[in-house]
Amino acid sequence: MADLQALLSALDVFSRAPDRDALDKANSWLQDFQHSSEAWSTCSILLSSPDAPLAAKVFAAQTFRQKITYDLQQVAPTQVFALRDTLIAALNAYKNGPRGIVVQLCLALSDLAIQLPTWGNAVQTMVEAFGNNPATVSILLEFLIVLPEELCSNLKIPITDDEYRERIPQLLTNNAQQILELLSVYVQAPGVTITVQNQVFRCLRSWLVAGEVAASAVADTPLFNFCFEALASDQLFDAAVDVVCDLIHETQEVDDSMPVIEQIMPRVIALHPRLTADKDDADKIRGYARIFAEAGECYRSLILHHTEAFFPLVEAILECSSYQDLDVVPITFPFWERLAQSIGKRTSLPPLFQEAYKQLMRIIIGHLHFPPDTETVLGQERDSFRQFRHVMGDTLKDCCLVLGTEACLATTLEMVTAAMRRLPNATWQDVEAPLFAMRSMGAEVDPNDEMSVPKIMDLIPHLPNHPRVRYAALLLVSRYTRWINQHMDYVPAALQYISSGFEDADDDVCAAAGHAMRYLCGDCKQHLVPFIGQLHTFVATVGPRLTQEDRNVVYEAIAHVISAMPMEEAAQMLRTFTLDILQVIHQLATKVTVFTKQEVKTVCDNLANLEVMLFTIGAFGETLPAACRGTCEQSWGVLDAVFTKYGADQDCAEAVTRVVRQGLNLFGNAALSVLPSVVSKMATAFENTGISSYLWVIGKVVQNFGNEEDLALRASFRDAYERTTNRVVLLLRAKQPIVIPDVLDDFVRMLVQMVDSAPDILFESSAFPYAFRVAMAALTLIQSEVVFATLDLFRIMLNHDCLHPSPSSPPPPKFPVYANVVNQVIEKEGLDFVGLILTGLVGDFPEDSSGMVVSIIRNLALLWPQQLLQWLPPALQAVPSASAPDDAKSRFLEEVTDAVNAGQADKVKYAVLGIHRTSRKARERRRVGPMS
Repeated sequence: MADLQALLSALDVFSRAPDRDALDKANSWLQDFQHSSEAWSTCSILLSSPDAPLAAKVFAAQTFRQKITYDLQQVAPTQVFALRDTLIAALNAYKNGPRGIVVQLCLALSDLAIQLPTWGNAVQTMVEAFGNNPATVSILLEFLIVLPEELCSNLKIPITDDEYRERIPQLLTNNAQQILELLSVYVQAPGVTITVQNQVFRCLRSWLVAGEVAASAVADTPLFNFCFEALASDQLFDAAVDVVCDLIHETQEVDDSMPVIEQIMPRVIALHPRLTADKDDADKIRGYARIFAEAGECYRSLILHHTEAFFPLVEAILECSSYQDLDVVPITFPFWERLAQSIGKRTSLPPLFQEAYKQLMRIIIGHLHFPPDTETVLGQERDSFRQFRHVMGDTLKDCCLVLGTEACLATTLEMVTAAMRRLPNATWQDVEAPLFAMRSMGAEVDPNDEMSVPKIMDLIPHLPNHPRVRYAALLLVSRYTRWINQHMDYVPAALQYISSGFEDADDDVCAAAGHAMRYLCGDCKQHLVPFIGQLHTFVATVGPRLTQEDRNVVYEAIAHVISAMPMEEAAQMLRTFTLDILQVIHQLATKVTVFTKQEVKTVCDNLANLEVMLFTIGAFGETLPAACRGTCEQSWGVLDAVFTKYGADQDCAEAVTRVVRQGLNLFGNAALSVLPSVVSKMATAFENTGISSYLWVIGKVVQNFGNEEDLALRASFRDAYERTTNRVVLLLRAKQPIVIPDVLDDFVRMLVQMVDSAPDILFESSAFPYAFRVAMAALTLIQSEVVFATLDLFRIMLNHDCLHPSPSSPPPPKFPVYANVVNQVIEKEGLDFVGLILTGLVGDFPEDSSGMVVSIIRNLALLWPQQLLQWLPPALQAVPSASAPDDAKSRFLEEVTDAVNAGQADKVKYAVLGIHRTSRKARERRRVGPMS
């Protein structure tokens, strides 16, 4: 009774409006209760108690389902059938509902039947218990609905593949014919209710989807006709549509299913007039569209080989595609796509298909029209429509596959010119929609086309000066830049049209111009080299009027053109553009005034423009062009001033460090002269601000130049390592790791670079023990990227050659020093380290991190075997039982102990994977929640 009262109290928390803490405590208590063996008897009492609250009864039914799935081993073999009888009795008691309890009890009985082969024919038991009384037929049907679903899809049920293969015939195959007969009786029984008929449909679907009932078997029963007749009933329509679609799907092997298809197709075609009769009911049309589309996809080969007989189906699908409700239209798209792929493989095309795809193209372009009054369309609706236009664009590509891209382009071009002839009586939508269509078809255009594309390009400058039309035209140009590259005479006009787009007052047009400029300069960069001076003038005159986003795109585009120039000319032109940017930055960074937000934004914008140019161009190779020599020191002088003045601003710090990163790629070894200053500046900036970007740059410098022997550079590495470690330690004394995940992430990644490229600096410094503890703190985070990086760091450390000397050759002189340092740290931190690894493994570590954990624990077992056996018991004791059950922890300890004592460290792999697998199941169970 104490358990019962505690359970009722915990459930009562959910009926009120508690604070989060009370809710979490109640949730945790209920989860623990569901794990306990006492839950069986307590829930049985609840279900049989007429005075228990409804919520408690629902929870009891849910708990039975959970415990049969996970904890059936808690029930003595002699009591299993008593449990079954208890559940059957409970179903009888709740034959009038609530449905939630009935469903959970049916699920529980299904899961029990699957795990209990000694039950024998569980279906027959349930038929005898519930199938002969009209008041309980719905219970039987609910059981028959969930049984195939549980057997085929509930992967949590602990049975082997062999047991699964045995249970399928016992529970499903051997009963399929009886189920069909029962359903045939129930669906037309005198006084049958709509509710039962809907359940019959759901049950039939469940057995069809499970593959236990064939469409041919259904065709021999009254169920077959009733499925189509029920489409006339508003109350049965949705369920009937589902069953008809499943029946069609089960006949997709057309050669084996022709007798059934011959019965299905006349009934499907007979639905065509309903599209007109029910045109005002979008839900009905959606159902018909599903049936037609399913038939079209499954009988595609019949449509192609027996076109005249099956073409009425294509016409019905075409009519669904033309429906005004755009939620219905996409149901047909997979049919058109797959049919087009099949047609594309044929040498000749019947005229009927040509005409169908011509109509489809015009229908889709009609759907592409924006509403007449776009101001009345809500933002979400507008965004959804724009996204859907791209989906429709894919169907236009299917039209190109069937009709040929040239023919499709010619048709859409005629639509544009016809609309322009009707101006001003035509709307901008009449022009814009076919432009969008041509843009969608652009991916299919032959770059050598000489027929339609030149006419399109010639037409663009003459299009109406409407923002939506200009927007569409600019994006159209961006899609045809590969064609323009093959027709260089069109480059000046395209550049002119795009450039003028930046002067438009509409922000979307400017954005489209930027998009087009990027693609034009990327695809036609060789042809645009002569225009580089014009582009420089454009940046100087129009650039200041652009938004930063557009300006950044322009700089990226220009960088593409520069990359196509001869090396010396490219370097000189890059220098020209970058000095313009650096001059603006330098003027602001050297002003002796307190900076403003706008000033910082200007600096950040210019840094972003510089970064995108450097990133796009990449590097000039090992030999730096003459124009770049000496600019490294100049550039660093400007950036150094930025760090000094703006280094405490987070946005500016990230912007300038990204530029430094690109500068390292550009200058390569030519940057060696400034690198000690760069590293020292990064360390100072991190000490002063705690901004992680500075650690990131240090890590990148070590990654690229860690093997350099330059004494000043290596001294800067050591100094930065020690100073940044000290700063992170101080941060962790003041803040929890969860508050500074970015700092820990970049610090750990810096250490990874050091252990790879500068192990002498990492291990020999007095900072190493502190750095190790900082990395341990990173293991407490839940960010997958940080945890992966940290585990990788520890894996590399424990796999280092200094700890695994080769017996065939003497180790390098410093290896014993490294090994001694690592040994001292592991001896001191081992217990906490192992605890963090195990807690994370069964807790919040990413699912696919177990391989790295195996490597770490294997090396601990190999190098510190006896210490590991001392660390494991208290470490496992600290692991919550909710994450790893006590028996799993005991088994893990036993397996690791056996592996260590046998001197077989490799076998710890199976122990690690075992406890990880068990904990994952426990977490999944708790994730489902006690109320599910």
